[in-house]
Amino acid sequence: MNDTYLELVNSGFTKQIAKKLGLPRPARLRRTDPRRVDDPLVPGPVVVVGEGPDADAVATGLLAWDLDVRRTVAVGTRVGAIVLVLTDIVDPTQASQRVLATAGMLRDLAPSGRVVTLSRAASAEDDPAVAAARAGVEGLTRSLGKELRAGATANGLVVADGVALEVPAVLGALRFFLSARSAFVDGQLLPVDGAGAAPQDWTRPLEGRVAVVTGAARGIGAAIARVLTRDGARVIGVDVPAAGDSLSAVMNEVRGVALQLDITADDAAERVIEVARARFGRLDLVVHNAGITRDKLLANMTPERWDSVIAVNIAAQLRMNEALLAAEDLAPDGLRIVSLASTSGIAGNRGQTNYGYSKAAVIGATQALAPRLARAGGTANAVAPGFIETEMTARIPAVTRQVARRLNSLQQGGQPVDVAEAISFLASPQAAGVNGQVLRVCGQNMVGR
Repeated sequence: MNDTYLELVNSGFTKQIAKKLGLPRPARLRRTDPRRVDDPLVPGPVVVVGEGPDADAVATGLLAWDLDVRRTVAVGTRVGAIVLVLTDIVDPTQASQRVLATAGMLRDLAPSGRVVTLSRAASAEDDPAVAAARAGVEGLTRSLGKELRAGATANGLVVADGVALEVPAVLGALRFFLSARSAFVDGQLLPVDGAGAAPQDWTRPLEGRVAVVTGAARGIGAAIARVLTRDGARVIGVDVPAAGDSLSAVMNEVRGVALQLDITADDAAERVIEVARARFGRLDLVVHNAGITRDKLLANMTPERWDSVIAVNIAAQLRMNEALLAAEDLAPDGLRIVSLASTSGIAGNRGQTNYGYSKAAVIGATQALAPRLARAGGTANAVAPGFIETEMTARIPAVTRQVARRLNSLQQGGQPVDVAEAISFLASPQAAGVNGQVLRVCGQNMVGR
């Protein structure tokens, strides 16, 4: 669905009126094309701010991608991205020089530019000064995300002690945050606790992998199928028989396999496994995208509304996951599971107690499943979308919809491709060091975490 307001405030005379009146002026974000293999990184030089071996390692890694990497720039130089390396600080006072050097470049940050912080994870076992220095980076990053304009974003990588900055998991996550693939990810801190593996082709990291996507007939599910295919995967799309025509159209487009199936059926998992074995002999990735809403205030909630949401949004996932874990030979390189959570499961939402419960449950299940998958080389992660422009959000009353769009740092709704890009990243080899995490794709909602 188009955001008419966004188009108006970025066009001619109405742009000037909005500026004079102090109205929100969301920018047109630099996004990817879900059907075309390209990997647009940053629109200008990348400045690495930091000292010592860690900053040197990051700069060297970025140079391998033919980026214009610099350690300093003259005032007035248009900057595509700033990478602020704070992994080596052991006292809060040590951040000052680097943070203020970053501040001096912000006015020259290009539209849809990027600021990415790199820090180490704080622990209760740390010296208090060390813990303070590390934990402070979260407040810095989230606050900066709310200050940037013109589609620019601020995100951070929180790297576990013992994980070098030059490993694929760190560089791969950094690449994601620098690229147009993270257009609607803002103010997020992503923990990295493993090395990952470099893909043979950074623009097609899922080459040769097989993926199942539930709820693939339209909206976010269709976008996921397109992006995974673009990135090299072969896709089995699953949706209910009532969406059969739409599902067939999407699968024909991506040359995938359409499987008409109600995921709440007792034999749903066995049918998915059977098709994967018969068509491809393997299954590397499962994307639990299928979900429904049945909104009502809890005082007016009926058993049908509550139970149907729980059945589709979480109970079906749990059954399928157990069956997939039992069929461990299907995933020779380790199974990746990415589940769709929601900001409603993190911050709550009026009239969505059933939906909020189910999506918080997805997060809990993901965190519990992660160590089990890790033992076989796999991962379990979740993506939590905020307001995304879909058929579902198009049914929200017009005024409420406009308010919802503006309640994030980017002052607009996301697109299905934004969610799909985050899922493809988490499914990629370089993200093997990210496990049990929830990546929000919400433009940094102004409410909740």
